[in-house]
Amino acid sequence: MISRRVKGLLVAAFSFLTLTFSNVSVAQEHHNDGETAHEEQVHLEDTEKEGEKKFDANEVIFGHVLDAHEFHFFSWKGADGHDHHATIPLPVILYSPTRGVSTFMSSAFEHGHAEVNGYKLVGNDVVPVDANEKVYDFSLTRNVVQMFIALALLLVLMTGVAKRYKKGHGVTSAPTGFQNAIEPVITFVRDEVAKPNLGHKYAKFMPFLLTVFFFILINNIFGLIPGSANVTGNIAFTLVLGVITLLVVNFSGNKHYWGHIFNPPVPGFVKFIMVPVEILSIFTKAFALIIRLFANMLAGHIIIICLISLIFIFGNISTIAGAGFSPISVGFAAFIYVIEVLVAFIQAFIFTNLTAVFIGQAVEEGHGHGDEHHDAHGHVEDTLAPTEPVII
Repeated sequence: MISRRVKGLLVAAFSFLTLTFSNVSVAQEHHNDGETAHEEQVHLEDTEKEGEKKFDANEVIFGHVLDAHEFHFFSWKGADGHDHHATIPLPVILYSPTRGVSTFMSSAFEHGHAEVNGYKLVGNDVVPVDANEKVYDFSLTRNVVQMFIALALLLVLMTGVAKRYKKGHGVTSAPTGFQNAIEPVITFVRDEVAKPNLGHKYAKFMPFLLTVFFFILINNIFGLIPGSANVTGNIAFTLVLGVITLLVVNFSGNKHYWGHIFNPPVPGFVKFIMVPVEILSIFTKAFALIIRLFANMLAGHIIIICLISLIFIFGNISTIAGAGFSPISVGFAAFIYVIEVLVAFIQAFIFTNLTAVFIGQAVEEGHGHGDEHHDAHGHVEDTLAPTEPVII
């Protein structure tokens, strides 16, 4: 029931956004129909001369969800009439066969207004001024830096907890502090994810499952901090996680697993159809993990930014309209933000749980019952059509 209400509310929000943007576009179209091309050009030139810049929702949205060479927090117009930005610049590391290695801070680009060592910043990409020159970018972008921070935090927290267990805290006495908070999560992953899907082999894969769960969770939560990078909303990040899972699943596969793929228990004339399907399923499982995490984490960020952007879009039409719509926009954005906190935990769990399901299918021993096998609880399941939770 709660899920249906949330979906209904999101549908209503999307509908409202669509109608709003449509009305604004139609209004602008009718306005432009009444102007000649010459008047339009003069208007644009006057606007540029005055230094005015209309709010661009696309620039804001993609500027947040895409990678960049700096952490950008906010901007303001100073008394001198120029825009000023609160940012943390990051190192730019470039290699060109003709220029060699170039290293400098991204602030040297002055937000795209300056060229450095024959390079310029176009959007979020560093490109050579000479279009024919080839360059390799090894820069520490905000996605890379934030992953390093998340990895460092994961190591510090987990090694700290491990040291307390070695000293007897939580073994001979009740756990305290952060150890008390992290232990139920580890127990949950063990009892609700690893054991049901892996049976007696769960201990072998627990380190991998816990690493995946906490690494995704930490990056999901970091992505909700204003000014941070949405790492899990980057397809390259989820692609690497999916490939790692693909390798773990298939390198862990036993004789029964590969026999089921290349010699499925179906009539001979159907094998010609099933074998290609089973081979394709090896990759579709990883593809499902990649797209599910990427799409869910990206969508929430875009919705929040769209809702906030509506304040400025209405403000361009009328100051009163912008101010009047602010409470509605902020209210919806705050609601979606709370939902995103929940989604951060849910998506980490789903990725880890499906990873355990796929590993469990690979390490399961054959029982000689055709297309049936027993799970850790002794229930009969169909191995040709394994079930998995349907999560949107």
